[in-house]
Amino acid sequence: MDTKLFLRIFEGFSIQRWNDLIRPFDMVEMDKAAEKMVLAYIIGKYEENKGHFIDWEWIIYASFFDLLRKIALCDIKAPVQQMLKREFLDEYMRLNEWVLNQYRGLINDDDLFSKFTIYVGQKAGYFKLSQELIPSLRVYNAAHKYATMRELDMLAVVNEKQRLEKIYTELQADIQPFLDLEGLQKIMTHQKPFDFLMKIEQLRFQTRWNQTPRVPATSVLGHCFYVATMTMLLGRQSNPNMCKRRIINNFFSALFHDLPESVTRDIISPVKQATDGLPDIVKKIEDEIVAKELVPLMEDFFRDEIIYYTSDEFSDRILDSEKQVKKVSWEDLNNFYNEDELNPVDGRLVRICDHLSALMEADISIKHGITSTHLATGRAGMLSHYKEGEVISGINVYKLFHEITA
Repeated sequence: MDTKLFLRIFEGFSIQRWNDLIRPFDMVEMDKAAEKMVLAYIIGKYEENKGHFIDWEWIIYASFFDLLRKIALCDIKAPVQQMLKREFLDEYMRLNEWVLNQYRGLINDDDLFSKFTIYVGQKAGYFKLSQELIPSLRVYNAAHKYATMRELDMLAVVNEKQRLEKIYTELQADIQPFLDLEGLQKIMTHQKPFDFLMKIEQLRFQTRWNQTPRVPATSVLGHCFYVATMTMLLGRQSNPNMCKRRIINNFFSALFHDLPESVTRDIISPVKQATDGLPDIVKKIEDEIVAKELVPLMEDFFRDEIIYYTSDEFSDRILDSEKQVKKVSWEDLNNFYNEDELNPVDGRLVRICDHLSALMEADISIKHGITSTHLATGRAGMLSHYKEGEVISGINVYKLFHEITA
């Protein structure tokens, strides 16, 4: 995978949303993508619980491809794109071709680029979506619309009503077709899943590296989506034969890997490592607070899965025949446990991508000329963390990290 693609995706932290309105805090595209996927997970789990098939892999790729489109088209507002699609179809087709061409040199995974091309075609209406995918599309679109509505709710605190009335009216009309979705109903009427979402949203307000100025600033929630995206991409590179459940588990394990910080806040690494015993103690405290404040907000039909994702999140693991967590090696994941029924997770891959994100957060700021002892030390620490030639989860991490910072 071309490391230039990783840098291009990182631009999602710099794309400002709602920049023609008064904003109480920075609203950036990466954070919107993250919240949308949290919402898709919640709404989709309600649909699964009712017996509907949800293609999580398709939703994961849709979120990634939409981010790529947004990065390429950041200066074109959504209503303008919709008008182009309705009234100037030929130009809209050429615009989509232009978007694909922006990434043709960056995505050297032919299968991934083919998926991207098909998705762009489905979104534009050139290719028909199969009936089997309709429930997944509806879940994804509902999550997209409500994520936008949540942003508007936050903007309403500091903007005059007249500035938002037309947008609210249009959004409410857009979300009407999805009101039969139980999860969306419960969120919009502020029931338990809304309280769960509110907790997760706190990660959007928490700034990473909060002891030092940095450009661009990144939130914990946006960081989680970036880590999830990197996990998907590097997973494809290191093991293109992953079973479907493993791809899904890896993505959502990464998306939720910092979930405890919604109730504990971001404890920076130097503090966590101040004493030898502190990391284990912090983890124990996190688990206790999560059990008390977060677990009661989860529905029975997805509680165990999120706990599986967030407990010992950086270990390679499966669920055995008795649904007990079993730690395994990456080699055994590939050779013996690469089956949907065993719920495999590449936890060490998630950790690599967590470190990769931290490295890029420091390195890109330093290259922008905004530096500090914290950033320089953090960058050096990440670069020295992995040994030269060491291969973990099929990835030469030392080589990757030095390429990305070259």
